[in-house]
Amino acid sequence: MELLAGPLAYLVFFLVIALYYALITLGLNLQWGFTGLFNVGVAGFVLVGAYASAILTTPDDPGRIGGFGLPVPVGMAGAMLSAGLFALLVGIPALRLRHDYLAITTFGIAVTLQLVALNLQVLTGGPFGMNFVPRPLYDELGGQGGWNLAYLLFVAALVLLVWWGLARLTASPWGRVLRAIREDEAAAAAIGKHVFRFRLEAFVLGAMVMGLAGAVYAHFIGFIAPEDFLPILTFQVWAMLIVGGAGDHRGAIAGAVLVWAIWTGSGMLLDLFVPPEGKAQAAALQVAGIGVALCVVLLFRPTGLLGRRG
Repeated sequence: MELLAGPLAYLVFFLVIALYYALITLGLNLQWGFTGLFNVGVAGFVLVGAYASAILTTPDDPGRIGGFGLPVPVGMAGAMLSAGLFALLVGIPALRLRHDYLAITTFGIAVTLQLVALNLQVLTGGPFGMNFVPRPLYDELGGQGGWNLAYLLFVAALVLLVWWGLARLTASPWGRVLRAIREDEAAAAAIGKHVFRFRLEAFVLGAMVMGLAGAVYAHFIGFIAPEDFLPILTFQVWAMLIVGGAGDHRGAIAGAVLVWAIWTGSGMLLDLFVPPEGKAQAAALQVAGIGVALCVVLLFRPTGLLGRRG
């Protein structure tokens, strides 16, 4: 059992992070896969959720605002609400833009949020991050090993619940309108659909799922910092959605697990074969590896591994 403890512990950690990415990808799939919203500010909404939940649930800290010590479920609900409200405020002006302009705007918003988190030390802890983000029932579940396994089951149930809810929504008349907007916005407007309202609803709901994912990450790691929400996070999630298949909820989850496996596997190979003095330069090979995977998928499966169902 001792020989298996290391690999099993790493597998549990790997799956929790993979499912964290799956939640984010499900949110992006609703925005892009079903509605055609080119959101390149994914990391910003995850950041809002992570910090909102951390501020609500961490113990009192005289060095910063917040630290309300509320229960973790309240923090996660607050993360979804905060990300949704922020998406509403951003979406009202931004969703009037189209395609590349929307992409530039959302990317700028995400970078701005990361810089705010880096510099607003009185609220976010600044570059030092936020410690003591609670890990619920940690002692009761036997510490690190038992708690990680229990948290994996919790996150898996959460992903299944979000997948089921989004699947029901996108199979409903509301979801059919989203697909109509994705395919031909002018035609959807011509038959009397309020295109902007539907776009805004999908944008806010997708952002709420991303905010929930941020809270999941914060309470699993127990520490968050602005460096956890750099633009590379957005790149990873877009790669996951493209590889899995935009417009398919199962594809979003499968793509998240597969791309995260490629990312971590390439990182292990770099650790094994690259000398310490070359690791910083070789880290770019991870991004290149994802790029190669994207090229292969787009060449042989243009709609992703599972294809578009909607």
